Amino acid sequence: MQHPNLDAFQVIADGSRREILHMLTEGSMSINAIAGKFEISRPAISKHIKILEHAGFLTIEDSGRERFCMLSQQGFTELRDWLEYYDNFWKQKLTKLESLMDAGHKEGDL
Repeated sequence: MQHPNLDAFQVIADGSRREILHMLTEGSMSINAIAGKFEISRPAISKHIKILEHAGFLTIEDSGRERFCMLSQQGFTELRDWLEYYDNFWKQKLTKLESLMDAGHKEGDL
């Protein structure tokens, strides 16, 4: 579930949260296993995980007494969409500039 007040870029601005996401590229991990990789408190890690979950970057599944985190595409889709918008913007601008430069060269050849 995505939290409407969380900006995806603010969420990934924190180095600990980026590290958690990177660790999860290897597969799902329990919250305890994630916390064991950091020198900050387990409540602090839990807070980071909750923020990542609310922003759609990961999901949590209960398995017995453990809670496992897995990457979720939703948060990354928001980032990709934002970046693609500006990527397309600049591609259009550069294509227009290239056309203008080509037209200028053709006029200069006469």
